[in-house]
Amino acid sequence: MVAGVQILSKSASQAQAEILTDGALQFLAALHRTFESTRQSLLAAREDAQRRFDSGVPLDFPPETANIRADPTWLCAPPAPGLEDRRVEITGPTERKMVINALNSGAKTFMADFEDSTAPTFANLLNGQVNLRDAIRRQIDFEIAGKKYKLTDKPAVLIVRPRGWHLDEPRVTVDNAPMSGSMFDFALYFYHNAKELVKRGSGPYFYLPKMEHYKEARLWNDIFLFSQSYLGMPHGTVRATVLIETLPAAFQMDEILFELRNHSSGLNCGRWDYIFSAIKKRRADRTAILPDRKDVTMTVGFMDAYVRLLIKTCHRRKVAAMGGMAAQIPIKNDPKANEIAMEKVKADKLREVTYGHDGTWIAHPLIHGIARQVFDEHMLGPNQYHVLREEFNVASSDLLNYSVPGGKVTVEGVHGNIACALAYCAAWLGGNGCVPLNYLMEDAATAEITRVQLWQWVRYGVRDETGQPITVEYIDKLIGEIAPTIKKLVPAATEDHIHITAQYLKGQIRQQWPSEFLTSDLMPYLSAADGVDAKWHKSML
Repeated sequence: MVAGVQILSKSASQAQAEILTDGALQFLAALHRTFESTRQSLLAAREDAQRRFDSGVPLDFPPETANIRADPTWLCAPPAPGLEDRRVEITGPTERKMVINALNSGAKTFMADFEDSTAPTFANLLNGQVNLRDAIRRQIDFEIAGKKYKLTDKPAVLIVRPRGWHLDEPRVTVDNAPMSGSMFDFALYFYHNAKELVKRGSGPYFYLPKMEHYKEARLWNDIFLFSQSYLGMPHGTVRATVLIETLPAAFQMDEILFELRNHSSGLNCGRWDYIFSAIKKRRADRTAILPDRKDVTMTVGFMDAYVRLLIKTCHRRKVAAMGGMAAQIPIKNDPKANEIAMEKVKADKLREVTYGHDGTWIAHPLIHGIARQVFDEHMLGPNQYHVLREEFNVASSDLLNYSVPGGKVTVEGVHGNIACALAYCAAWLGGNGCVPLNYLMEDAATAEITRVQLWQWVRYGVRDETGQPITVEYIDKLIGEIAPTIKKLVPAATEDHIHITAQYLKGQIRQQWPSEFLTSDLMPYLSAADGVDAKWHKSML
């Protein structure tokens, strides 16, 4: 027992005993007591910023940091061992079999995800920590149903994504307050593995999600400094890649790199969350309505501008500019459809590498060969830091150009958004955060797009291409029709979870403003299932 720390989950397990040791809990408590007040103030600052956006104050590059953007002399840290060449990165949750398959995929790195592709049940989080610990020590091999899973001699380099700053970890409290999910995920991985990783020629590497301000990057940097000192490791051992997946962060790329510069390994185009944020942050602006999500491609104005700015910014500071996710998965029973899907992957990766990206993301091992071939052909060295792209000049108006030529709100788009939101959230409530839907690997980011698009279309009285107004009553009717079909998409979904999700979606389209994150909204159900008393939940829906 550690003074002031409580484990509220009633489902004790072997993983819990192995991971939540006294030493780990003491580290968690130290991080919480040192940094939680800063996290809370930064979350409050997000709310203040949103009120300014709602009042009509436009997003822009911060005037107080103009000198940082203008100064050409500062650079980020050189690539850490194993991060010089990141041409293909595979991502996925931390389930044991998936960890082995991802590490064996041939990709240069594997982003093990505690965030958007993991439903944060306590078992998922703790078992994931056990799996990563075992993978680092080459002790993850296992056999099931006569099939053996074994690591190759040269697995991918491991990078871990903790949850975003907004999420609490309600099953662990320090001094009668829930922990930060970010600090919980980071701290357990760092405490158990940082020294072992260095001993094996690698290091503690991270992907940092959903930041909205450079001061949030400063908080991460302070945590890295504290944690390295706590374990007696040299400062600069940690490396972190930041996902630029919120609209405010796109205006602060230089500043985010500057705050993390001694621990930075670059930026990533988290494009699905970026679309979600682009709608949410301009929720009060009826000129910012977007059409079907399939029409919001990387070539439309605000998406193309953010890519160009990210590449130019990263290469100016000598760090990786990582491309976005290819969410496609192989279509085994339809060769023609599979060929079309794979051509889309190839075209997307060709756009990325010729623009100047240093690597890209995939969601399925069988996509690796396609992405790798494109990058091998067009990126002969380990990266493209030398491609400075000085001709990429991006103004604030470019980042706010939501014009989508030819884009429409269609009947199919409305139906698809409802089906995706219902199916994903029902699966998430059942403990699965990575769901194949219509031959795409969907995570929380795409479900978030569907949720806020439905809200936006209802709020501003949008009509679909047939002239049908998208109203509360119309969406209610469609939810009633689509909900009974969800088990065909997600066979493991329970009727109860589908009902909860349907009611949640109906509530969302009725709100003045959409909730910040569906994961925050639905988290009370997961913690209640873990036996946590309702008094520890921010709300029960």
